[in-house]
Amino acid sequence: MTEAKAKFLTGNLMRHVTVMSLTASVGLMAVFAVDFVDMIFIAMLGKAELAAAIGYAGAILFFTGSFGVGMAIAAGALVARALGRGDRALARRRATNALIIGFAFGAVFAGIVWANLQALVTLLGAVGETRDLSVDFMQIILPSLPVLLVGVVGGAILRAHGDARRSMTVLMIGGLVNAALDPLLIFGLDLELTGAAIASVTARFVIAGSALWAIQRHHGGFDTPKLSEVGEDLRPILAIALPAILTQLATPIGQAIVTRAMATHGEIAVAGFAIVSRLTPVAFAVLFALSGAVGPIIGQNAGAGLTERVRTAFRDALIFTAVVSVLVAAVLFALRGPLEVLFRLDGAARDLVFLFCGPLALLWFFNGVIFVGNSAFNNLGHPYYSTWINWGRHTLGTVPFVLLGSAWMGAPGVLLGQAAGGVLFGVLAWWLAMRVVSRVGAVPAAEPFTPRQARLISILFNRR
Repeated sequence: MTEAKAKFLTGNLMRHVTVMSLTASVGLMAVFAVDFVDMIFIAMLGKAELAAAIGYAGAILFFTGSFGVGMAIAAGALVARALGRGDRALARRRATNALIIGFAFGAVFAGIVWANLQALVTLLGAVGETRDLSVDFMQIILPSLPVLLVGVVGGAILRAHGDARRSMTVLMIGGLVNAALDPLLIFGLDLELTGAAIASVTARFVIAGSALWAIQRHHGGFDTPKLSEVGEDLRPILAIALPAILTQLATPIGQAIVTRAMATHGEIAVAGFAIVSRLTPVAFAVLFALSGAVGPIIGQNAGAGLTERVRTAFRDALIFTAVVSVLVAAVLFALRGPLEVLFRLDGAARDLVFLFCGPLALLWFFNGVIFVGNSAFNNLGHPYYSTWINWGRHTLGTVPFVLLGSAWMGAPGVLLGQAAGGVLFGVLAWWLAMRVVSRVGAVPAAEPFTPRQARLISILFNRR
């Protein structure tokens, strides 16, 4: 490969990583913003039990959302691989069957959670009227879980086609519908918590419908479902989806451990940690989106047998992670004063927020490394590596570090311990991912990469 061609490929992949991540992050930020607006509207009602109820429900929705993310990772990886090999028929079949399987498993999962709602909400600590309100809220939203999975999997299929813009637009449309319906239903029709639930369900149908329309209109649509083909695709889909779901479930477990440790230092410390927790997904939405964005790029190139582009995509994703981490940390540092005024921070809460909006924000680079590594594992045939990395990070990389930090330095030590564990497992994920990426191409591809397939890849990577 000539030096000029190498520079071209590197620049092209960096642009693709950047565009896919930034556009996907806009959609994620829209979702995070709507969730935040939901809480603001409920809080405006002046009823503490309503705000608490939606909080308990949110904890359960966090776990159900993990199921959808796992199915989306599987769909995106398999469709991207088929496209990388130039097999559009297989890509269309895999997209169709992934949506069917996701809907079916979502319905089963929703039924299991529905049957155990009372026990789950009670386990989280809800009692009395708050528990009843939370259960009522969840009973409205849970039946729409299969519909949400269709929307999430559909968005992953769009990204696998390189269509980050429409994947972003689908989420933004749903977010706008939710935000528009919230005040109308909560205040206008005086439905309170029920209104918020109906708005969320409506938004889920809009997201699913928009994703399906975009795939049908712009990416070849779907196949007629065949039971034999659904059964044939079930194994490869679950081979990626199950470890991905287990991987996603690690995060709420780790967050619960940190929250429990922070609670030993008083309510003010917990309040400060809550602010940090809400700042994190908004501030680092780009890095959250990076994992889903870089996965199809790696998957397409691996499927096409372009081993050098796989390595370049991985490297460029790490460079992008470093740049984003530095920029976000700088912005957060500059916003410490306004945040102090906005949240009326003092004492331990102020210390925690200021600690995060400084050196700890820079260390989020290592969390980004874990995201990129997991994406490489999922798309290069080692999905269980990401499961072990995530669970290790949120158990062995959390419990001892947080407990030691808490004992030695109080509430700030909890955040420092959590960050230290992230550094350790970020380095481990980097090393393991480098080994996986370096072995790409060691085994000959199942199908030759023809000039016609090369033209398809060129079209995909230069899509605007």
